[in-house]
Amino acid sequence: MTDSKYFTTTKKGEIFELKAELNSDKKEKKKEAVKKVIASMTVGKDVSALFPDVVNCMQTDNLELKKLVYLYLMNYAKSQPDMAIMAVNTFVKDCEDPNPLIRALAVRTMGCIRVDKITEYLCEPLRKCLKDEDPYVRKTAAVCVAKLHDINAQLVEDQGFLDTLKDLISDSNPMVVANAVAALSEIAESHPSSNLLDLNPQSINKLLTALNECTEWGQIFILDCLANYMPKDDREAQSICERVTPRLSHANSAVVLSAVKVLMKFMEMLSKDLDYYGTLLKKLAPPLVTLLSAEPELQYVALRNINLIVQKRPEILKHEMKVFFVKYNDPIYVKLEKLDIMIRLASQANIAQVLAELKEYATEVDVDFVRKAVRAIGRCAIKVEQSAERCVSTLLDLIQTKVNYVVQEAIVVIKDIFRKYPNKYESVIATLCENLDSLDEPEARAAMIWIVGEYAERIDNADELLESFLEGFHDESTQVQLQLLTAIVKLFLKKPTETQELVQQVLSLATQDSDNPDLRDRGYIYWRLLSTDPVAAKEVVLAEKPLISEETDLIEPTLLDELICYIGTLASVYHKPPSAFVEGGRGVVHKSLPPRTASSESTESPETAPAGAPSGDQPDVIPAQGDLLGDLLNLDLGPPVSGPPLAASTVQMGAVDLLGGGLDSLMGDEPEGIGDTNFGAPPAAVTTATATARLGAPISSGLSDLFDLTSGVGTLSGSYVAPKAVWLPAIKAKGLEISGTFTRQVGSISMDLQLTNKALQVMTDFAIQFNRNSFGLAPAAPLQVHAPLSPNQTVELSLPLNTVGSVMKMEPLNNLQVAVKNNIDVFYFSTLYPLHVLFVEDGKMDRQMFLATWKDIPNENEAQFQIRDCPLNTEAASNKLQSSNIFTVAKRSVEGQDMLYQSLKLTNGIWVLAELRIQPGNPSLTLSLKCRAPEVSQHVYQAYETILKN
Repeated sequence: MTDSKYFTTTKKGEIFELKAELNSDKKEKKKEAVKKVIASMTVGKDVSALFPDVVNCMQTDNLELKKLVYLYLMNYAKSQPDMAIMAVNTFVKDCEDPNPLIRALAVRTMGCIRVDKITEYLCEPLRKCLKDEDPYVRKTAAVCVAKLHDINAQLVEDQGFLDTLKDLISDSNPMVVANAVAALSEIAESHPSSNLLDLNPQSINKLLTALNECTEWGQIFILDCLANYMPKDDREAQSICERVTPRLSHANSAVVLSAVKVLMKFMEMLSKDLDYYGTLLKKLAPPLVTLLSAEPELQYVALRNINLIVQKRPEILKHEMKVFFVKYNDPIYVKLEKLDIMIRLASQANIAQVLAELKEYATEVDVDFVRKAVRAIGRCAIKVEQSAERCVSTLLDLIQTKVNYVVQEAIVVIKDIFRKYPNKYESVIATLCENLDSLDEPEARAAMIWIVGEYAERIDNADELLESFLEGFHDESTQVQLQLLTAIVKLFLKKPTETQELVQQVLSLATQDSDNPDLRDRGYIYWRLLSTDPVAAKEVVLAEKPLISEETDLIEPTLLDELICYIGTLASVYHKPPSAFVEGGRGVVHKSLPPRTASSESTESPETAPAGAPSGDQPDVIPAQGDLLGDLLNLDLGPPVSGPPLAASTVQMGAVDLLGGGLDSLMGDEPEGIGDTNFGAPPAAVTTATATARLGAPISSGLSDLFDLTSGVGTLSGSYVAPKAVWLPAIKAKGLEISGTFTRQVGSISMDLQLTNKALQVMTDFAIQFNRNSFGLAPAAPLQVHAPLSPNQTVELSLPLNTVGSVMKMEPLNNLQVAVKNNIDVFYFSTLYPLHVLFVEDGKMDRQMFLATWKDIPNENEAQFQIRDCPLNTEAASNKLQSSNIFTVAKRSVEGQDMLYQSLKLTNGIWVLAELRIQPGNPSLTLSLKCRAPEVSQHVYQAYETILKN
């Protein structure tokens, strides 16, 4: 009977029975009991109660029983660390057992028990096993060092295990060498800076000797290690290649790919004139072809790697086109990869064969595959000029089939062919126009519109064709709308008299009736061009277009070189470097190919540190200072959001445009009807002028007059205001120095700024924008600097803020990243705002509510802080805090201590409850905070400390 019987029992009270059986004197009964325990553990039952009884069974000579007990130990040691220590003596004893299998089993199990208390007991047995006479024990111990390093790296270094591992690379047994290399590679990955694998010609020689005799996975470890070595000259590179080449005929595809990786890397150092170089190219093709006879999943991995190899060295597989022809039963993912490689290998010699094959594919039933095949025909036309005519006639044949998706793909690729070979195949336009009604996909519609606009002078009814698209303008996708706008403007410039109305109509649709900023901007620019200088418009819109390149989908060369170094890994399947998908980037090292022997300069680009890294304790600044526009897409530079604090800010804020002078400079009051057209100025020109007029005086004066804060009548104490600090030093902003602080008065938050011009030129055109932040802080109005800022002049102004901007959690929570633009440049800085400016005026909770909420918030959300050197009495503390919107809900005295129970509310609706203990005569206060969002507590404590001490 098989062991499956152990999994079928579901008796109650089983633990007691098992306990009795485990303590039985009969060996067979013990073994049965341990099997039952392991079966229960496997199906998810908790049998940890039997830990001491199972550990007692370790004292046995039976290898099978020992393995089972060790399996149990590995599983439960983490949850029962104190019990696990009981097993240590047995481990130590087993490490000295005469049977090498038991010694290896003991050291392997000790490495798998991830309990800190046990690791120190592991060191002595591990040291012995690393120098054991039996190679099986040594190879197991080598892997154990890597496991131990993962648990406690410092311990491994202190105990000198790394040096012992390095010595094992010279071991006489190839398996020990392979495991030592694997362990050192693993450790080196988590410590990229350490030079653990100190490879030199002697150690490389030892690795190459071991390569012939170890197992397939051992060979992979050694080959991967060789790939990281940099030979000193081309002779050494050739010698390594000669000794690695036999691995290409290995049965395991992983070994083959690892060997290919080493050869591809070292071929960089070989001169192309060498006979050996040509021989090596010939040797590389057969193993890659053999990989394509494996099962589909392996084929796919092989094809993704071949794709990289073909981009780097197409000559390797140039005669092997036929193996990439698609079989009828290939899965779709294999078909698409093969198609891609066929196009990469297409040349004048084989294009007839490829085209015949592609035409066949275009009649298949699989829609995705057919689309890709039609695209492939177009790519072949662009790649191999001599074949273009045949490709175009093939595409026309396919259009005649009238299969909808085939027609649409054909039109998309014919557009590209027109771009590559202008004035050559335009005779087919008539055929394309016949299929206009059947187009329903955005890409195909956009391609057709481009063709009509580009060749409008050859199409008699071009205006009618474009007008037919215009009828459902707002239902079209953005891609089609943009293309239609450009095409109609082209048509107008070619046939101005007949299409005046049409162009007026499309410009009006794009600017007044559209809410898409890209479309609106393009519409305004065309409108402006046409209304001011039609000659310039002609030069811009009808400019000569550059020919499109044959391979737009090639991987960028430096990335390709890096990916070649990762052949046979996940990076080669994703076609992305590991840093793009390995979380945390732990141990990700950028690799690159060695420099070519012919050239003196290395292909390896130096790893540059990111510019503009924060200095000192500054919070992280957005992009590098050297980058003019930074990454404005990341900055989310939309118009500032208008919010309640400012009445005047209801005007359109579209005027603020950090990239230029705003729409007002683009849409000035130009004389109408220049040239042969009569276009009015675009409609948006008016709003910005009125916006500026209505905002009028600086914000600060408006707010203070409104509440009469300066005249002394009805003055409010307001919350604590920190003194201004320098946020952007002049040296980092080409002479512009910005200091500032944050204030909150009567429910309004402001950023009080002081701008100083320390440059030699006048500064104008100021604008400001915030990045998304934790509380949605955003400017409620544009930055108003009315007069130009002359050299050595300082201006103070107050920028009203609201909290209705985009929200994104920052690190730290109160970090605010700011972009300021003037006529010189765009500058970035970041600052920390004090949280108390976000405490709102209606933050007082009633007592019952306070009590209920305090009980309701879990105790783990409570944080306690000490505020030292603050000799305030209860009354003074309460008043100070109240002026910053921290409200006292109740007071009481307990054992000579005054307790203040307080509440505050943040602008985003988060409530924070506080208990402040004040002991008369003691300058230290104790603050306990409870909040449903505990990450806020640290910043609320800082606000308390700031308010009470100032």
